Amino acid sequence: MKLNSKFTALIIIIFVIPIAFLTGVIYYNMEQTTIEENISYMEYIMERNAEQAKSNLGVINMTTQFVLSSEKMRNVLNAAVTGEHYGAEELMEFRDTDIVDFERLVNINPLLYGVRIYSVNDNVQEMMPVLYTNSRMHNLEWASAEDVEGWHYGYYDTLFSTLLTSQDKMLMSKVTAMEDYENGTIGVIEVAAEMESVFPSLYENVENEWSCFVSEDGTMYFGKDAPANTPFFMSSVEAQMAATEFLEEDVIETFYAKTGNQKYVISYLYLKEMRGTLISVRNITGEIQEIYRLRNMTVCAALAIVALLTFLVNGIVKHMLKQFYDILKSIRRVQAGDLDVRIENCGKDEMGELGSQINTMLDRIQKLMSDNINREVLVKNSEIRALQNQINAHFIYNVLETIKMMAEIDEEYAISDAITALGKMLRYSMRWISRNVKVNEELEYIRNYVKLMNLRFDYEIILSVNIPEEFMNQEIPKMSLQPIVENAILHGIEEVAEDTTIYIKAYRRGADWMIEITDSGKGMTEEQVNALKRKIAGQIEASGGSGNGIGLKNVQDRITIAFGEKYGLDIVSQLGCFTKVMLHLPYCEADVDQKAELTEREE
Repeated sequence: MKLNSKFTALIIIIFVIPIAFLTGVIYYNMEQTTIEENISYMEYIMERNAEQAKSNLGVINMTTQFVLSSEKMRNVLNAAVTGEHYGAEELMEFRDTDIVDFERLVNINPLLYGVRIYSVNDNVQEMMPVLYTNSRMHNLEWASAEDVEGWHYGYYDTLFSTLLTSQDKMLMSKVTAMEDYENGTIGVIEVAAEMESVFPSLYENVENEWSCFVSEDGTMYFGKDAPANTPFFMSSVEAQMAATEFLEEDVIETFYAKTGNQKYVISYLYLKEMRGTLISVRNITGEIQEIYRLRNMTVCAALAIVALLTFLVNGIVKHMLKQFYDILKSIRRVQAGDLDVRIENCGKDEMGELGSQINTMLDRIQKLMSDNINREVLVKNSEIRALQNQINAHFIYNVLETIKMMAEIDEEYAISDAITALGKMLRYSMRWISRNVKVNEELEYIRNYVKLMNLRFDYEIILSVNIPEEFMNQEIPKMSLQPIVENAILHGIEEVAEDTTIYIKAYRRGADWMIEITDSGKGMTEEQVNALKRKIAGQIEASGGSGNGIGLKNVQDRITIAFGEKYGLDIVSQLGCFTKVMLHLPYCEADVDQKAELTEREE
């Protein structure tokens, strides 16, 4: 992906993510607000319905009590039980008083459909529309119930034929037994009302709204056709009621539920006295879908704007990066080998500064290439001189061999041994080796060095080597032990000027190994040791001169270069006693055969 495409994508993403997040939050809040508004609306509707139901319930209860308080009605029913005969005049008086009062009560109260009293037998004179025989009662649906007392819902008036009563209106009633102290149950009171009058919400023709009344036995009563998702409504209400610890009268519960792509707000109220639950449902799918439609339109509009912005931003970014692409084209020409290319029309902005710096870099590269060519010429000349020096070294070896033979002829064996040691040292120090050397090779050089040093002094320097055989093939940088031994002689032993010993010891330490070189010289103070350590670490510049630590720093640098920062030198000393230099090295055995082959080839 090109840089301008990346910049364009980044800008669009920075623009799109907040807008998408904000749009999502806005429409989510709109959806929640719609749900909350519908919940509040349904709670209001349910409160209204509850008030109507309670008011109607009060009328039915009051009517029932009114009937129960009628002494004349009680006397007539008792007479039917005991078989006592009522005369025509008494019956007419009863009809003109109590029966008329009951009729008037029904007529003045639009809620009541009728008030009916049924005798426990047929030994009574029927007085329509109030007093009936027991056999007449059994024409009604609820009369076949095991317990006729209580509330009965959803039945039709089948007391008479369709010629006398309307059987297209669904009724509900409260049935109460009339008791007498002596005769027990003497009659049954039915206070009936139309379902539509008690529960008008069941019959309201409001779009996307339904209501129903669920009796204690689970029967559902609708004023119109039941909605398709009735099982879902019931299961949702039952789950909600099950989650409630106990049902409380007059407590309205309203919640949001959805099934498939349909969304509903369901409200219910448990009416304890009527032993049923009033449920109202509102389908808010259309309102939610409208929010979704607006959201989708917003998303489409946003996508169109993003597409337009992508085109515009890409053009602007391309224009801004034109100079960058010119620079990139020049760099590709440089990569192809054209170092004479230069970036023109460098401006004063960051891209212009980059172009200027690239021009400067190309100038320096050309100069460095010229310098490298000159340096390679010098290196070739140095190699020729090195070859001449190697020839001179062979000449020196031959001369030393001749002198050695002359000394042996004259039986000057000390001189012969010294010349032999010097020749070995020259051969070791002048041999060109780019890799590390083995420990035993470095030790051989040190032994020859100590032999020659013993010729100079009146006292003897003894070299004690305690290095296990397993360490003899370990690789170390060439001339890394000799400078330490030389320091021990020149700065530790020479000033004491008496027979002494230099100890060289090696041992394992974990996955690494250590070499310790200890002399019994004059030692150093703690301040001198610290200063020497700082010089070796490069914290203090070690200038030329004797005793300045430059030889040890050189050894430290070469060990670090060869093996890593964790390896190197450490120094311990005590004034007037000793000085110990410790080399920390990795344990890595050299390839002996390869090393021997390399040595033979170089010689």
